[in-house]
Amino acid sequence: MNVTELNLSDCCEHFSCPERSVSPAVYILLYVCSAAVVLLTVCGNLLVIISVLHFKQLHTPTNMLVLALAVSDFLVGALLMPFMFIWMIESCWMFGRRFCTFFLLLGGVFLSLSIYNIALIAVDRYLALSNPFLYTNTISRRTMSIVIYANWCIWLVYVLAFFYFNGNFNTASLCPRECVYIMNEVWSVIDLVITFIFPLSVIIILYSRVFLIAKKHATAIRELNNHTRPQTQKITSHSMKSERKAAKVLGILVSVFLACLLPYFIYSLLGGVIELQLETFQKVLIVLYLNSTINPFIYALFYPWFRRCIKLIITLQIFQTDSALINVLT
Repeated sequence: MNVTELNLSDCCEHFSCPERSVSPAVYILLYVCSAAVVLLTVCGNLLVIISVLHFKQLHTPTNMLVLALAVSDFLVGALLMPFMFIWMIESCWMFGRRFCTFFLLLGGVFLSLSIYNIALIAVDRYLALSNPFLYTNTISRRTMSIVIYANWCIWLVYVLAFFYFNGNFNTASLCPRECVYIMNEVWSVIDLVITFIFPLSVIIILYSRVFLIAKKHATAIRELNNHTRPQTQKITSHSMKSERKAAKVLGILVSVFLACLLPYFIYSLLGGVIELQLETFQKVLIVLYLNSTINPFIYALFYPWFRRCIKLIITLQIFQTDSALINVLT
């Protein structure tokens, strides 16, 4: 959510449509680069979605959350990025007021979903590492699916309520050829706490605990080297190392997400005390949306199973009989 308050009487003064000053070659290059980013975002996240849905070895509770994050990232690339890039390149909103409201609604839902998907991943990793036996017995794919569906429903209702009580269904994009919305002081505080401070606190606290637990596991592995038989040592060490590696990779995922998210909320907080600039707002949104492009590359860089899945998908081996049973984890 954008927590910037906008004086509607000054809207068109702050948000004007300047004439395009770039050369035709640069103009075309901007569109080509934008199309490439959109294509990378859509295809990268589609590969994650197909991988998790197709290969049965990947049907785990944690990967259900990875799937949910990939779905929201895919929708950002397919439904938001194209219009965002056109808006930025043209310096004007060209799609009308009604679509502006729809665009802002989707942006609010997908942003909130991404933040809380990351928070849920932090909760999942903490539970898996702090009490693995309880986690195995209580957290199933069905349970995680219910949590994910509930997350979608809650945030759809929240964003609709946010727009309704702030009057944005009537005031969004009052200025010709622009797409902005307003927020009163009460909702500004509520939105900041719900969509940023609370989930960020959960993420930081739980990942701090996760890395402390991972450190203890590393100590336990060293002790096993001296007190257990080779076969038992190998199995236990492999299990612990896998959990620690998963925590490390998801920690990188969270760090990148926060790096993309912070400029948006910093700008939103400062928007009430500094002059609102359209170009700055657009750049901050682009940085936020680019997180959806980066995530699949994090999976490809750190997850060998994802690289194997990409190879199987690109070579069309997933259409072979029993391809869902292929071992992609080793």
